[in-house]
Amino acid sequence: MKTKGLRSNKINIVTLGCSKNLVDSEVLYTQLKGNGYNVSHESKKDDANIVVINTCGFIDNAKEESINTILRYVDAKDAGVVDKVYVTGCLSHRYKDELEIEIPTVDAWFGTNELPRLLKTLKADYKHELVGERLLTTPAHFAYLKIAEGCDRPCSFCAIPLMRGHHVSRPAEELVKEAQSLARRGTKELILIAQDLTYYGLDLERKRTLSELINRLADVEGIDWIRLQYAYPSGFPMDVLDVMRERSNVCKYLDMPLQTGSTELLKIMRRGITREKTEALIYSIREKVPDIALRTTLIVGHPGETEAMFEETYDFVERMRFDRLGAFTYSHEDNTHSYTMPDEIPADIKQERADAIMELQQGISSELNQKKLGKTYKVLFDRKEGGFFIGRTEFDSPEVDNEVLVPAGQYVRLGDFANVRITEAHEFDLYGEVVL
Repeated sequence: MKTKGLRSNKINIVTLGCSKNLVDSEVLYTQLKGNGYNVSHESKKDDANIVVINTCGFIDNAKEESINTILRYVDAKDAGVVDKVYVTGCLSHRYKDELEIEIPTVDAWFGTNELPRLLKTLKADYKHELVGERLLTTPAHFAYLKIAEGCDRPCSFCAIPLMRGHHVSRPAEELVKEAQSLARRGTKELILIAQDLTYYGLDLERKRTLSELINRLADVEGIDWIRLQYAYPSGFPMDVLDVMRERSNVCKYLDMPLQTGSTELLKIMRRGITREKTEALIYSIREKVPDIALRTTLIVGHPGETEAMFEETYDFVERMRFDRLGAFTYSHEDNTHSYTMPDEIPADIKQERADAIMELQQGISSELNQKKLGKTYKVLFDRKEGGFFIGRTEFDSPEVDNEVLVPAGQYVRLGDFANVRITEAHEFDLYGEVVL
């Protein structure tokens, strides 16, 4: 394909934030490659004359990282190292008007749904024949599959609908085609992502059809694992668990952010569920899929959270014994419902609460991992590092969960599976030996 524009241009795409942003960058990467451009993703050489920064604007820390990254490349532009700096993604979408004034040397700002305009600015065509095709920035053996965009949930603390808009499901045919393309190029694991997986299909067929989609993806030849991330508890489609139990290539793993264990705070957060209903859901999930790994995230220090509410959450975590858990301090996001409430809880108290939850979870994780000693698991190996091959079981997602370490002297092929017997267990890591 001929390049439209200057062949000498080299474009570096820098991605910040979540896996959904990573998928957007991969789509941009694919389109630019299809136009014949010389493109890199997060190049270490800093030899590109055009930089596209895909930003995150979810919470304060993410916004700060995005701003610092933009300023770094603006400085590089001022120094003559970079010719053009373009900014896209959530931060750009949400604060474009203010940012244009504060950082005027950025060449152009784009929202989350402005890929065609971004391509046009880069003198590239939007190639419809590349829809469903994707060049990966992850290791080839796993890929994130974004099944929907946006969110219709009214959570008080969340700015995602402001940046990503209403929930829009991608057609199943398009997703199956993309999965088949990925499988042909060596992808073994699909990680299904969306702001809320459980809403899938409501806008297309007026019913939740996540289970039907998973079944179709499970039929794709070459896909060994399908993993579910970001499921909302209220209205959870229980038929998904039937598919998980019946299909051997659907991982017994579920990432379900619950945010708090206090019914009163759940109401303040506008989550549409109580602690009692949440606990009943967890018991039902574990009854249907007894060996499932449950991951959750919690927010501490939300406006209105009393010490009693926090203690209720602490007790909830202690009793539910999640396999994986992350606790985050509340971030006061403008234009959200929570922003109308005073952010009165001191930062040190928020951090103390997060630390207390994580210390509790560390003990739980350690106890659960100890039960894995002597057992053999199918492990997918991601990388080699520090004298070890490092991989994951079906109960672990990349970057956020347990890892399995095997001494480099053993027979392991990266991007492939091996059976590993666990010989040593720590809070968040397992060590083992390959069983031939």
